[in-house]
Amino acid sequence: MSTLPSNLLDQLELQSIELPSWAFGNSGTRFKVFATPGTPRDPYEKIADAAQVHAYTALAPTVALHIPWDKVDSYDDLRKHAEDQGVALGTINSNTFQDDDYKFGALTHEDAAVRQKAIDHHFECIDIMHATGSRDLKIWLAEGSNYPGQADLRGRQDRLHESLATIYERLGDEDRLVLEYKFFEPAFYHTDVPDWGTSYAQVAALGDKAMVCLDTGHHAPGTNIEFIVMQLLRLGKLGSFDFNSRFYADDDLIVGAADPFQLFRIIFEVIRGGGFNHPDVAFMLDQCHNVEDKIPGQIRSVLNVQEMTARALLVDTDALRAAQVAGDVLEANRIFMDAFYTDVRPALAEWRESRGLPADPMAAFAASGYLARIAADRVGGVQAGWGA
Repeated sequence: MSTLPSNLLDQLELQSIELPSWAFGNSGTRFKVFATPGTPRDPYEKIADAAQVHAYTALAPTVALHIPWDKVDSYDDLRKHAEDQGVALGTINSNTFQDDDYKFGALTHEDAAVRQKAIDHHFECIDIMHATGSRDLKIWLAEGSNYPGQADLRGRQDRLHESLATIYERLGDEDRLVLEYKFFEPAFYHTDVPDWGTSYAQVAALGDKAMVCLDTGHHAPGTNIEFIVMQLLRLGKLGSFDFNSRFYADDDLIVGAADPFQLFRIIFEVIRGGGFNHPDVAFMLDQCHNVEDKIPGQIRSVLNVQEMTARALLVDTDALRAAQVAGDVLEANRIFMDAFYTDVRPALAEWRESRGLPADPMAAFAASGYLARIAADRVGGVQAGWGA
């Protein structure tokens, strides 16, 4: 397809995808973390790298922070630095999975002193949100048990509610708490927030400022993720996405790399449910670039989301609905698949150029020499990413 409808392009122009600061740090698996030349030495350099993605795509105007990985002396300075780079600071992510005190849980721990320590960490994150101008506090909990009988499942859910309620009370009027779920890992027998239903039950009990975060890699193989998207939008509780891609478990690969059709289906349901470009439904990446260069990896990722969004917007919804009502199974599927198979890349390239952006952001960034410059300038960069 050489051109796209103007109303579709108007919607695409509003699309924004938040980048995770940790995607620009060293990351890996429990076996090995491979160092990358030019790795950021501090959060300021992470933001500078993230700003490159936005400069070449106009898709990534905000950068999420992870505490304590991104702690700095002055968040006012960090905020100004981000603005000078042409981006803003976004979601604040808490971390209760790298402290020895949390071996048997943080917000769910049997010991009230440990739970309070974890709650206090979230209070600190809320203070950081207010300094950075951020709206969302995202909580992912690596809590659970490995063996039957090891833990009191009901008691842990009760303690989780009590801890979350205490954190929720500290939120400002414009703040949100976003609770992410994951079906296993690092716990293997049970996880305290393993699925969308548990996350929904917990946030629904808190109030209107608590929402669910859906990470596309946090589901059992074969899960119909777009159905979950539909249901959470229907319930008014889908607060954000963590987009990534997986083949087996929580691989955190480039979004759309493993199953672009799944990404298309998910975004179609977002559009169908009124969540696309809605301020209450945030798009964010949550990925690790273990073996590929990090900035190009993020550029490729946001472009993949943009491309599948364009295809999903091409679905002839009137014709699709007519076929559904008529019970014409094959026609409905044809309409859906025709949109998915439409090659929108030439039209998107032409549209980018019309907006003063490079037609091919990947090639333009590669030609910029930025990676060579940071590799020469930054020595000893060890900023953490997942698995580091």
